[in-house]
Amino acid sequence: MSTLVPMVIEQTNRGERSFDIYSRLLSERIIFLGTPINDDIANLIMAQLLHLEGEEPEKDINLYINSPGGSITSALAIFDTMEFIKPDVSTICMGQAASAAAILLAAGAPGKRFALPHSRILLHQPSGGAEGQSADIEIQAREIQRIRD
Repeated sequence: MSTLVPMVIEQTNRGERSFDIYSRLLSERIIFLGTPINDDIANLIMAQLLHLEGEEPEKDINLYINSPGGSITSALAIFDTMEFIKPDVSTICMGQAASAAAILLAAGAPGKRFALPHSRILLHQPSGGAEGQSADIEIQAREIQRIRD
């Protein structure tokens, strides 16, 4: 399924320029997470965070979240990047922040975590499945316990 990405037209002294909406938002230091979280999405979000830090390390970044969650390891990679960079990251839930996305919402800078009035936030214990040799199952169980703690 393909998605339509709206274009924004901006007037400059040299004429008109068009941008896709996400590029325009990024130029205003706004990152939008509007999909389930996986490795590809995490890489895009981390790259945007690092890019904005490189441009203006003292200026806040706004991360808008409307996501059902997804891979906890991908979300923790974004979480670590948010903690690593110098700018404060303000997090805003619009729609939903479920599961791993709720972790990202909570990772916003202190005093800069928000949820719009009709937003839904869902946080639950980590879950997972394991199969294979008993040693592999023990390793997986320890990993789930580590993530929970």
